[in-house]
Amino acid sequence: MAMILDGKKIADIRLKILKEEIGGSGLYPRLATVIVGGDPASQMYIRMKHRACEQVGIGSVGMEMVGDATTEQVLKAVTQLNNDTDVNGILIQLPLPKQVDTERVIAAVRPDKDVDGFHPFNLGLLFSGRPRFVPCTPKGIMTLLAEYKIEVAGTRAVVIGRSIDVGRPMSALLTNADATVTVCHSKTKNLIDELKQAEILVSAVGKAHFITRGMVKRGAVVIDVGINELNGKLVGDVDFAAVKDIASAITPVPGGVGPMTIATLMENTYRAAIVRTCDTAW
Repeated sequence: MAMILDGKKIADIRLKILKEEIGGSGLYPRLATVIVGGDPASQMYIRMKHRACEQVGIGSVGMEMVGDATTEQVLKAVTQLNNDTDVNGILIQLPLPKQVDTERVIAAVRPDKDVDGFHPFNLGLLFSGRPRFVPCTPKGIMTLLAEYKIEVAGTRAVVIGRSIDVGRPMSALLTNADATVTVCHSKTKNLIDELKQAEILVSAVGKAHFITRGMVKRGAVVIDVGINELNGKLVGDVDFAAVKDIASAITPVPGGVGPMTIATLMENTYRAAIVRTCDTAW
C-alpha cells in the first residue's frame, strides 16, 4: 500500500510557519490578482488564493475584468499594478479568454513581481539552473517530495504533459535536482513503455483516470497534478484506487498537489517582498 503524500497537511504546516515569519519580518507583502471573465472554476481558485493571503498576513487586492476585455485593456491593468509600489506580487488567473493574448500579458508582468514564475525571464533562469521565481505547482511538488524525504537525485523521472505552467518547469526542477528526466506528450511513441520506467511519475495530462495500474512501475512515486470531473466527483489523472496498491507513494486528488500550489504562491509573494527590500538586481 502506497504512502499517501498529504499535500494539505504539509501546506498547512508551511503556511503556519510563513505566517510567523511574516509577522516577525516587519514587512507587509501584498498580492494582486487579475481575472478576466466569470468562469466559475477560475473564480473559485481566486477566492482560495485570497483566503490563503488572509490566513498568513499577506494583503490582497483583486482586479476583475469583463469577459470581453481586450488585450490592451488587460495590459493596462498589469501596467497599473507594475507601477503600484504597494504591490509585491501579480498573479494573472489563467486561462484568459481567447481574444486576449496570454503571452503578451504574462510578458508584461514585472519579473520581480511575477510570483507565478511564468515570465520568460524567470523561466530562463529556471532552465539555466539559477531559479528565482518558479511556477507554483512544480515548486510545490518538489517541496512535497522533500518534506516526505523522497530522494530525487539519481532517479528516473517521467513527466507526462509539456505545458509551460507545469510540465516543462517540472522537468527543469527534476533535472536541477539530478534526476534523469523524460517528458512525454501526445506525440510520444510507446507511451506505456516510457511510463513504466518511471521511478517518479508526474502526470499533468488533464484527463480523468488516464494513468492506469498497467502504466505504473511497481514501487514508483506517483504525483497527480490533474483536476478533472468524473461522474460528479473531482478526480485526478491517475486511477488512485488501482494504482495505490503498487506505488510506493502517491498524491490524492483532492488534497495532494493543489494545496501545495497555493502555499507556494504565498511563499513566492513573501519572497517578492523581501527582494524589494533588498533591492536585488534583476
